[in-house]
Amino acid sequence: MAQNRPQEVNVYSGRHYNTDKQLYSEFTRRTGIKVNLLEGKDDELIQRLKSEGNNSKADLLVLVDAARIYRAQEANLFRSIRSAELNKDVPANLRDPKGQWFALTRRARPVMVNPAIVKPGLIRSYADLSRPELKDKLCLRNRASVYNQSLTADELVRRGKPATQQWLQGMLANTKRPFFTSDTPMLRAVGQGQCGAAVANQYYLARMLQDKNSTERNTASKLKVVWPNPTHINISAGGVTRSSRNPEGAQRLLEFLVSPQSGAGYAAANNEYPLKGWGNNPTLKAFGTFKASPVSMEQLGRRNREAVQLMTQAGWE
Repeated sequence: MAQNRPQEVNVYSGRHYNTDKQLYSEFTRRTGIKVNLLEGKDDELIQRLKSEGNNSKADLLVLVDAARIYRAQEANLFRSIRSAELNKDVPANLRDPKGQWFALTRRARPVMVNPAIVKPGLIRSYADLSRPELKDKLCLRNRASVYNQSLTADELVRRGKPATQQWLQGMLANTKRPFFTSDTPMLRAVGQGQCGAAVANQYYLARMLQDKNSTERNTASKLKVVWPNPTHINISAGGVTRSSRNPEGAQRLLEFLVSPQSGAGYAAANNEYPLKGWGNNPTLKAFGTFKASPVSMEQLGRRNREAVQLMTQAGWE
């Protein structure tokens, strides 16, 4: 690194976990590069970087969900970098083809059912959520959920527009109203028997199962994870900002975070999956394994607007 570069890296992060901070401290111990962390909501961080422009102090931007990462890329907030280490540790479908951002963790969005209401064997794919047997038994998070937007984009890429439209109409016809604004209360509703099935990120159920409150754990224990074939996955990801004053240091931090050893800790912080394999999280291991959708994160981001349009037309509130 050039001598005139400041020995610090400023991170704008949409993640909020103490384990992340521990990893940043370990990076500083190994490299001598101080990490300054600014946490916030993803969309607010994107807007902040856009407002700050070239005067932004951010060196690394960490966001959750492919759609948000793509949105930041469209706003020209990242710079392209070349790194053999990043290309080795991050699978091609989990990084930008131009090297502007790279996945840090994987998260899955399976179907979670209450077997007392819905037989798990009824659901083998997301398409099965439109089966007439699920009438008034399905609960969903609202259209504003970027996770559901990316799920719809996944279906759109794999199955095409007509099939996705038909799926949306059938699934929404099965959905109990109102739509939920968060995954956790939605999963409580399934566990309490208000719904028979829901689509949610795996870490929400994992958190409930690990909760100190026995009532929460008991409710969560009533749910069974069903892995559609294939299962939609998403990511948290990071990229070196265009405004970075220390791009070399930011790249070193990114390489550190995606390395198998550090990446395991980064994923464990939120009950997420590492970039490769299943990790050692006992709660996630109990959920079983899945066949991941082949759709790339870049495709999810690129088809987001079309997905939202189809969701709106179908009446997903």
